[in-house]
Amino acid sequence: MSHAAPSPIESPQGDDRQLPSAQAGVPALQISDLNVRFPSEDGVVHAVRGVNLQVDSGEVLAIVGESGSGKSVTSMAVMGLLDQSARVDGSVKLHGTELIGRDDNWMSDIRGRKVAMIFQDPLSALTPVYTIGDQIVEALQIHQKIDDEAAHERALELLRMVGIPNPEVRAKAFPHEFSGGMRQRVVIAMAIANNPDVIIADEPTTALDVTIQAQVMDLLKVAQRETGAAVVMITHDLGVVAGMADKVAVMYAGRIVESGDVGDIFYRTRMPYTIGLLGSLPRPDQSGDDMLAPVEGNPPSLLKLPPGCPFGPRCPMASEECRQQEPQLRPTDKADHEAACVKLERIIEGNLDYKDIYPIPKVREHALADVPREQREEVLRVEGLVKTFPLTKGAVFKRRVGTVHAVDTIDLDIRAGETLGLVGESGCGKTTTIMSILALKAPESGRVVVMGKDVGELDGKGRKQVRQDLQVVFQDPMASLDPRMPVSQILAEPLKYNGYPKDKIDGRIRELMKLVGLEPAHANRYPRNFSGGQRQRICIARALALEPKLLVLDEPVSALDVSIQAGVLNLLEQLRVELGLSYLFVAHDLSVVRHIATRVAVMYLGHIVEIGDVDDVFDAPQHPYTQALLSAIPVPDPRKEAERDRIVLTGDLPSPANPPAGCPFHTRCPKYQGLDEADQRRCAGERPALLVQGADQEVACHFPQALQVF
Repeated sequence: MSHAAPSPIESPQGDDRQLPSAQAGVPALQISDLNVRFPSEDGVVHAVRGVNLQVDSGEVLAIVGESGSGKSVTSMAVMGLLDQSARVDGSVKLHGTELIGRDDNWMSDIRGRKVAMIFQDPLSALTPVYTIGDQIVEALQIHQKIDDEAAHERALELLRMVGIPNPEVRAKAFPHEFSGGMRQRVVIAMAIANNPDVIIADEPTTALDVTIQAQVMDLLKVAQRETGAAVVMITHDLGVVAGMADKVAVMYAGRIVESGDVGDIFYRTRMPYTIGLLGSLPRPDQSGDDMLAPVEGNPPSLLKLPPGCPFGPRCPMASEECRQQEPQLRPTDKADHEAACVKLERIIEGNLDYKDIYPIPKVREHALADVPREQREEVLRVEGLVKTFPLTKGAVFKRRVGTVHAVDTIDLDIRAGETLGLVGESGCGKTTTIMSILALKAPESGRVVVMGKDVGELDGKGRKQVRQDLQVVFQDPMASLDPRMPVSQILAEPLKYNGYPKDKIDGRIRELMKLVGLEPAHANRYPRNFSGGQRQRICIARALALEPKLLVLDEPVSALDVSIQAGVLNLLEQLRVELGLSYLFVAHDLSVVRHIATRVAVMYLGHIVEIGDVDDVFDAPQHPYTQALLSAIPVPDPRKEAERDRIVLTGDLPSPANPPAGCPFHTRCPKYQGLDEADQRRCAGERPALLVQGADQEVACHFPQALQVF
């Protein structure tokens, strides 16, 4: 039903009597038959369709699903922050009090005091022209009768609670002076400032490194414990869900298609879409010998849904009965576990998982699989690579005031048929390393050798020849493709530039489209006509046009939904085997690296601290930083997450303009704290060399020790 606005309720600030408050037996937040529609030029977008949710105090409800499934729109409807043109029907109750239809003055008292929200991008959530302290004080004084001194003290207390070091000084800083993880801590401090009854966290860790993500998730648990609030966690990361949630609701095309407690959703999944999501997920605790189960296709347009089940066009189990009418949520073999699928009985009876439902591609063994590594052709060698940037001051007359040590003496090599994963936190030097390689120019110091040719000795003609063997695929496919050119021209461009016979170009374009799993007839379309996953396939096709030997892949799947990501990862593995390619794969998602890489190099502050076979490094990391990095990765398995011990690093990455002496990691190293004074002096004064510690594992640590983190 549609709600008309009730008469405004006079609610003086600080007056708790007229605001909703906790009642025995009444959920903290209850959403009933919520529908949200937006007008558009093409028609009405039905973004949320009949959503029913309930969360009690002290409980964590996770809402998961692909982009466009309606997760964030649901949360914005609860907060009353939707655009005025949106039509909202149904019911949203806070402690039994209706929120839909209230005027903005009343909702302003609720927001921040009773319901708080943690947004995805902390920089957008903070005002750039006010200090951090002033913004927290404002959040307190808007909702409470509190003087300036008490508000300031409470702000410092909150900053201490969320782990901001030296809060007396940092409270006077502006948002741009904080790192991403620190900004997200400030947003959490503001959210819990008034002890809200409900905290909505909308993708709170998406933009953060895995080590910072672990800190923020621990902090959210502390925040919930301190406030006793109900938490609604909106995320696409099923690993985070496994470690944090009590209950899970899976959304698809604006509706909930499966809901239950976290154990039911992970171990007794009953909806083909949820089964596919879990099957398409690379896991950090398992080797990537098998291909992933991709959910083919894309979510439907909410302007025009397909007849029957909206997941039907992508579902391998779909039949004629699935197209008759849309299935409603109904109980599975457990009363509090519901799924919307007409094949529910068959799934329960056969206890079907993703291997039973989704076709998993088979890839033949690599031709070089049995050839020892040292006997394979070397496609890339980097020796002693150094890259620095000047730190300057002054607008007109610039003077050098320092040096940023972006990459500091690194060595690595890639052999034929290998995938080397390059991992580390933001700012560790991964991108600078690959840009130094791709420049094909003499580096500041050291050597870069591609296919046996030292790039420092190449002339223009030689550089052009080497570029044919070395190609790149960037993170954002839309930014990599010219929107004014059809795909056929995009793929033809490198061929024409490198003298490919004109009469064979059209045939090569058709061949490339088939190679990456796209329809050759669609080559006359523009990039905007393709989905994100398809655009990334076009970028891969363009990179393969000249039959290179080595592909540099810079975060190639980080912008894609997990179900689409699986298809691209399978494609890359298939191409590596069939075309004999080698990859330098840069990523911050270590689960993806475990799945696709054969070897992995871990970077910290411009140095490689550990390198070796991917299974050796993941199963028994020896450097304390690698151990902390891997222990911070959430595993999509609730039982494992409950039993794991995390190594949570304190602080942020030091500035590369002022790196620590000795071991670059000693300022954050958990092992350093337990060493005696002589060993601590060694770590602080002597930089460790990268030394062999196993069959194929090198570690830069004075005191390496293997540790199992999964």
